[in-house]
Amino acid sequence: SAASHSTRCDCTLAQVENEKTPKFITTSAGQRLRLIKPGRFKMGASRREQGRRANEVQYPVKITRAYYIGIKEITNAEFRKFLSSHSSGFARNVSLDMDNRPAVQVSWEQAVLYCNWLSSLESLPPVYVIERGRHIAKNPIPNGYRLPTEAEWAWAARFAGNASALKYPWGKSMPPPANAGNYADKSAKLIVKNSLTTYDDGYAASAPVGSYKPNAFGIFDFGGNVAEWVHDFYSFGPQDPSQLATDPTGPPSGEHHVIRGSSWMDASISELRLSYRDYGSRPRQDVGFRIARYAD
Repeated sequence: SAASHSTRCDCTLAQVENEKTPKFITTSAGQRLRLIKPGRFKMGASRREQGRRANEVQYPVKITRAYYIGIKEITNAEFRKFLSSHSSGFARNVSLDMDNRPAVQVSWEQAVLYCNWLSSLESLPPVYVIERGRHIAKNPIPNGYRLPTEAEWAWAARFAGNASALKYPWGKSMPPPANAGNYADKSAKLIVKNSLTTYDDGYAASAPVGSYKPNAFGIFDFGGNVAEWVHDFYSFGPQDPSQLATDPTGPPSGEHHVIRGSSWMDASISELRLSYRDYGSRPRQDVGFRIARYAD
């Protein structure tokens, strides 16, 4: 009909392109990535939120480029294809090194070198280059594999197509319901200081990736299992929280990188919230990573 014809003609080129972009892609190493469309949201948490830390400054963010993000964290088996000698080690006497567990004891540099290696397998431009002895991202960022930016991580983890932000990966309140994810449960109490005394996720330490219910986008382990390195250098917060940040990628340099998401070692209200921000510069037994790349 004329009406439907006219609406078809009204759609922008960007929308036409967007509809052609596949919802999932698979890397040459076999990982599945999910398409996340652009949007606007608020990073951080309100000052009134219980458990909020001072570095969770709230500010508006606009993401203008569609991107893909790994539906699962990178496993030991996947990481060992890149670095055959890698070992994720033990937590007390519990192995973190099984093939299907997330790769941990990985530095931020090793994580981005893995991304570059994956790009080279597919003849994509590498995102990270060495400058003054450190790895930094090219500017502008090409469409090779990389770590998700902190804003991309938050948009996919906290909003997942909803208008308002999730407080916890499972919803609005503590404690986590059964099978909500891999946290510091009662079986972890011999390994960690604080544990959820009534919660049992079946694993004392890390779990096989993708063991629990995914979020609304079909992405697993945004909360629990392992915390994750993201792309950005760490800063306390934006210089002007009232200003809209468009496609933020973090400060140009720094001592530490941002870590997002809780892990099998976490049990507190503060750490289990999706707005919780950590940072580090060294490998840890509860920090791994997932991959991302631009859709265009």
